[in-house]
Amino acid sequence: MSMAQLSTKDNNLEPKRARRDIQPALSFSDEDKIGTMQPHDDTLVVTLRIGGYDVKRVMVDQGSGAEIIYPDLYKGLNLRPEHLTAYNSPLVSFDGKVVIPRGQIRLPVQAGSKVVEVNFLVDAYSPYTAIVARPWLHALKTVSYTLH
Repeated sequence: MSMAQLSTKDNNLEPKRARRDIQPALSFSDEDKIGTMQPHDDTLVVTLRIGGYDVKRVMVDQGSGAEIIYPDLYKGLNLRPEHLTAYNSPLVSFDGKVVIPRGQIRLPVQAGSKVVEVNFLVDAYSPYTAIVARPWLHALKTVSYTLH
């Protein structure tokens, strides 16, 4: 009998085991492509819980470093101009125009059981209600994948 076994047995303790966090995996197979038109690389658009509300039409943009909410959502969350902090760096919009955001606000975003605080820029109109980008994906330790 080894010393580790002896001392654990004598102290009525369980042997120490490496603790590891088990992360549920969300995965897809080729069967999940059945019924979709292939090939495609559609934009990934999801519903997320932002600021305590379920928000539809949130685009996941791996190519952007800026998370953005648009005025309709900002108003829908009952946020006011005094909730904003200053943000003066310009952004380039989808159509190539330079835009100065109205400000920045930090809101909780929930995906599944994980909640991440996100600094959103408040910007002009878009067909989406919000955009989450690389910082959000990184905080969740996840990768978006649009094949399926």
